[in-house]
Amino acid sequence: MAEITAGLVKELREMTGLGMMECKKALEEAAGDIKKAEELLRIKSGAKASKAAGRVAAEGILGSHISADGKVGALVEVNCETDFVARNEDFLGFANGLAEAVARDNPSDVDGLSRLSIGGVNVEERRQALVQKIGENISIRRFHRMQAGGKLTQYLHGAKIGVIVDVDGTEDAAKDVAMHIAFAKPQFMRKEDVPEDLVAREKEILAARAKESGKPADIISKMVDGGLNKFLAETSLLGQPFVKDDKLTVEKMLTARKSKLLGYKFFVVGEGIEKKTSDFAAEVLAQAGIAR
Repeated sequence: MAEITAGLVKELREMTGLGMMECKKALEEAAGDIKKAEELLRIKSGAKASKAAGRVAAEGILGSHISADGKVGALVEVNCETDFVARNEDFLGFANGLAEAVARDNPSDVDGLSRLSIGGVNVEERRQALVQKIGENISIRRFHRMQAGGKLTQYLHGAKIGVIVDVDGTEDAAKDVAMHIAFAKPQFMRKEDVPEDLVAREKEILAARAKESGKPADIISKMVDGGLNKFLAETSLLGQPFVKDDKLTVEKMLTARKSKLLGYKFFVVGEGIEKKTSDFAAEVLAQAGIAR
């Protein structure tokens, strides 16, 4: 069995929002498997699914660009070592220049982007010069290019969350749905887009939770169906309550404004990156040969 460390308990607590002791007991029951422990907590306590997109674990910024006609746009994530560098104007200019290059030249991958130019200077040469000037490692992590069916609109929350939406409709509806995406970070646009294996897993959790209620089978079936419908609505963008008016879903808000969402993309800086953290006190004790 994996060691149940304080760090593991803390991670599970952040995923579920439940108490430390509940998380510790679940990890013990799941033999240290954090995913199984999360499922146990969801069955026993009704904890919501974790939102991996909300866990930022690296420094950096997002560069963005949309062409003057609103037909082509791009987001680029560039990472650095400290938040101080992430606020540097030269660093931000580099990221935005990358986004413009992606929109213009449509590279196939990060290596291809590194071979492009910004203002007549090779991207990789610019990156190296910036590393020497700032004194930190700088890396281009990922990018996404969008071609509009309607018109593109962007929304940046600081330089940490970036959204581009493709909307056939009004500018105000496009800005509002982009802002909603930055807030809710929906992984899927429609409930039909949610993968079958994710739906099946959720159904199993709902069924296990419903069985613990001790209710008759027909009631349990209705509980599972209702819970699944709620899950699909909350997981997919168009079914979510609109952030500015929760009496409307995002889809109804768009329909009321005679607008249609054709697609979207969002990046969160550091999403999916595990940044090494250290416990200074523990390191000092370890060097002194003292167990904690």
